Amino acid sequence: MVVGGGLAGITAALELADAGLRVTLLEGRPRLGGLAFSFRRGDLTIDNGQHVYLRCCTAYRWFLDRVDATAFAPLQPRLDVPVLDVGHPSGRPRLGRLRRTALPVPLHLAASLATYPHLSLAERAQVGRAALALRALDLDDPALDEEDFASWLSRHGQSPRAVEALWDLVGVATLNATADRSSLGLAAMVFKTGLLSEPGAADIGWAHVPLGELHDTRARAALDKAGVRTELRTRVTALTRSDDGRWHVDTEAGPGGTERLDADAVVLAVPQRETHALLPEGALDDPDRLLGIDTAPILNLHVVYDRKVLRQPFFAALGSPVQWVFDRTDSSGLAARGTGGQYLAVSQSAAHDDIDRPVAELRARYLPELERLLPAARGAGVRDFFVTRERTATFAPTPGVGRLRPAAPTATPGLFLAGAWTATGWPATMEGAVRSGVDAAAAALSELGRPHHHPLREPA
Repeated sequence: MVVGGGLAGITAALELADAGLRVTLLEGRPRLGGLAFSFRRGDLTIDNGQHVYLRCCTAYRWFLDRVDATAFAPLQPRLDVPVLDVGHPSGRPRLGRLRRTALPVPLHLAASLATYPHLSLAERAQVGRAALALRALDLDDPALDEEDFASWLSRHGQSPRAVEALWDLVGVATLNATADRSSLGLAAMVFKTGLLSEPGAADIGWAHVPLGELHDTRARAALDKAGVRTELRTRVTALTRSDDGRWHVDTEAGPGGTERLDADAVVLAVPQRETHALLPEGALDDPDRLLGIDTAPILNLHVVYDRKVLRQPFFAALGSPVQWVFDRTDSSGLAARGTGGQYLAVSQSAAHDDIDRPVAELRARYLPELERLLPAARGAGVRDFFVTRERTATFAPTPGVGRLRPAAPTATPGLFLAGAWTATGWPATMEGAVRSGVDAAAAALSELGRPHHHPLREPA
């Protein structure tokens, strides 16, 4: 039995079924995909938030292949990130680019950093020194989890401008936190794996179709083909273990629709607070530590213009509250309508200050910023402006969080944990979610005495 139909639960269910087990997947929502999903708004299909992955995300790439969706979420041939700065003294947006060459690490980024206009010559040199120091860190050292990334950067000569224009530009999007709120261990993992492992490790990929096509439609088809019984709109209310070692899973499906299901093993693939509520006594030495894993919000602003205002597929911004902007015209179905216009999604990570602002305030705050960044937006008509909010989008990667994250096996036989918040070594990403599902399935199969192999290739 797998409880939870996000990426972690889907992965665990597929791995267990592929090993020959009879698997039931229970999900309380009317769809699969967890917090990476789509919904309809009029004639458009909207992703709740902009999600990307990197070439080094071997687990998520495996997942895409497993659900026959790789072609729908292609990777860049080579890392190329346009970075617009509207804080330049000239008052005009200034364009820089972060891109790689085919040279070996760390030379693959040398040319880009040498010409990056958003840092001074001295700051660029200091960035190189810090990158080499970061590369030398041992990710297995538990002391890294206790220090914040900003303090480490400051000790290694990084100016506030360098933190803003480079380290946080990448870190906020991947960690969902600024450097001062990020564990050095998690930050080092992101930068070492993404930028300092292989030349192409940080090449960016994203869905060119709605996320629901990948994480719901195609995932459900893969589950069906694997023989997994999938029950949607089914909420688990309790877990109990009988004297003979069997698990009883109490469920609720609609008013009065209660049922008790039995299983030899259970994978709990739900958020940490929901897991805490379902854990039987003795499953973890200190179950309350799960409540110490805080959450962080992500806000997405959706703007439909009456004309094309952006010619790049995406860009990042400096000198503005805007962080990352993506063109979702094709994937949403707007282009197919033939009415012209362009749909932009503005992705705002670590959005503590904005997550509860009314839509009218967000509109007044961000539309002028988009006009500063995109001169073509000045005078363009806004057909629609709306907001999606995920207040608990990820776990917060604060210093000390590593010792709170549990491994997949619990102290109770037959019970396993999955979710991006578990001890994967990764921050709260789609990659981390899939890895947790693989880990939980591997632990369950080992305990059940079933042969299995690890499907993932690790970045060098």
